[in-house]
Amino acid sequence: MGSQHPNNPQSEQMSDESMLRNLAAQAEATWPQESALFDRYGLEAPAICDVGCGPGELAERLLEHYPGATVVGVDLDEAHLARATERCDRFDGRARFDVADATTLSGLADDSFDLVICRHLLQAVPDPSAVLAAMARIAKPRGRLHVVAEDYSMMHFWPVTVDTDDFWRRGPIAFAAETGTDLRSGRKIYNLMSELGIDAARVDFVTVDTTRVSREIFSRIWVAWRDGYAPAIAAHTELSREHVERCFNEMIACINNPNGYAVWQIPVITGVV
Repeated sequence: MGSQHPNNPQSEQMSDESMLRNLAAQAEATWPQESALFDRYGLEAPAICDVGCGPGELAERLLEHYPGATVVGVDLDEAHLARATERCDRFDGRARFDVADATTLSGLADDSFDLVICRHLLQAVPDPSAVLAAMARIAKPRGRLHVVAEDYSMMHFWPVTVDTDDFWRRGPIAFAAETGTDLRSGRKIYNLMSELGIDAARVDFVTVDTTRVSREIFSRIWVAWRDGYAPAIAAHTELSREHVERCFNEMIACINNPNGYAVWQIPVITGVV
């Protein structure tokens, strides 16, 4: 992402190598459940736009899932786009990756895509409504929006010796607020779609927990978050770095504890234009 972009206030964290580890582990954790949602849409060879595509973790899976599909991925991070291009090179021109601001999607024509996807992004941008409006603009009539929007109050761990609910509120959520973003946006996207005149037909949840996802994959997400975000959370909130890392380490220990239970509920909001 290079220099700071006004619509990408967490660019330093997003471009850190820890984010590559994070996105890879997230995709491994969520794809088995999320792929069933794509099956439900009944698409055969869709034209897909992946908004905030990152290094192409989902694009690669979608190209495999839909053998006749084409994917246009957009992101602000040129290094991520280069990785996505390399990752999807084997699909014989069915994918391309371009620099674009998710709040405008300038350069993409109206009514162009059967399926417009945005995953793990809206909680990290200042104006999620603008992103949704841009997505609706480029979708074909009756085209579908598929939005994965995180809500950092939907994460729970036991046993732990720290108050993890308090940690998310005073740590990551407070840090995000300092950047003008909202880590509890997941609960709000259905309403934002409705305000934009998008038929938000359904809300599902991908459940990443220690009964559905391997503890090894689950813990890799949290290790990457700790490595990428602990310094920034400590710098921009009242919490010390020692406390931030202790809280992350407690959650990681819970995930890895054979008798522990951890769960991350991720809203998936489907809209029809």
